[in-house]
Amino acid sequence: MSSIDWLPIFREFITLLVVIDPVGTIPVYLFAVANVPAHLHRRFAFRAVSIATLVLLAFLVGGQVVLETLGLHLGSFQIAGGIILFLFALSMIFGDSKPQTEIADAERDHLSGAVFPLAMPSIASPGAMLAIVILTENSANNVADQTITAALLILVLLLTLALLLAASFIHRLIGNTGASVISRVMGIILATIAVDAILGGFDTLNLVDIAPIETPSALIETVE
Repeated sequence: MSSIDWLPIFREFITLLVVIDPVGTIPVYLFAVANVPAHLHRRFAFRAVSIATLVLLAFLVGGQVVLETLGLHLGSFQIAGGIILFLFALSMIFGDSKPQTEIADAERDHLSGAVFPLAMPSIASPGAMLAIVILTENSANNVADQTITAALLILVLLLTLALLLAASFIHRLIGNTGASVISRVMGIILATIAVDAILGGFDTLNLVDIAPIETPSALIETVE
C-alpha cells in the first residue's frame, strides 16, 4: 500500500483556510445577527454556511468545465487568478480589513440576511471560488484528488460554522482589532500563495521551468 503524501494535502487545507478566512467572518456574522432573535442565531449560521458550501462545491464541480467550454487555458486562468488573489491579498494587508469592508457594505445596503454579506462574499468569497478551481485542475488531479479537496473544503466550512456558533465568545476574546490583525497576517500568506499560483501558471503554459520544492527528507538525503 502506497503511503499518503500529506504535504500537498496540508498545503491545500491552508490555502482554503486562508481564502475562506473563518476568523474574519466572525464580525460580519455578529453584525448580521444584531437584530435577529437569539433563538434563530444557530439557524442563521447553518443557513449561511450551507449556501456558501453549495456555491463553492458548484465551482469545484463545474468551474473548469466552464473554462474549457470557453476555450481558455487553465494556465492563463491560473495566472489571472494569481494576480487577482495577489490584489485581494494587498487589500487585506494595506486596505480596510475584510470584516470592516463587509460590515460597511452591510450597513449601506441595510441587509442582515444570511445570504449577503455572510454567505457571499464573506464565506464564499471570489478568492475562495478561484482557489477551488485552481486546486481541482482536471489535467493534474484525478477524481480521488478532487474528492480530497472537496473533503478539505467541507472541513474548513465546518470549522467556519463552529466559529460562527461560538462567535460571541470569540469576539469578546479577540475584539475587532484582533480579527483585523489576523486578517492581515492571512493576507501575507495569501500573497505568497498568489505568487506561487502565477509561477505555476507560467509553468503550465511551458513558459518557464519551475523546479519542484525539495521536502525536508529529500534535503536530508542530499546532505547524506
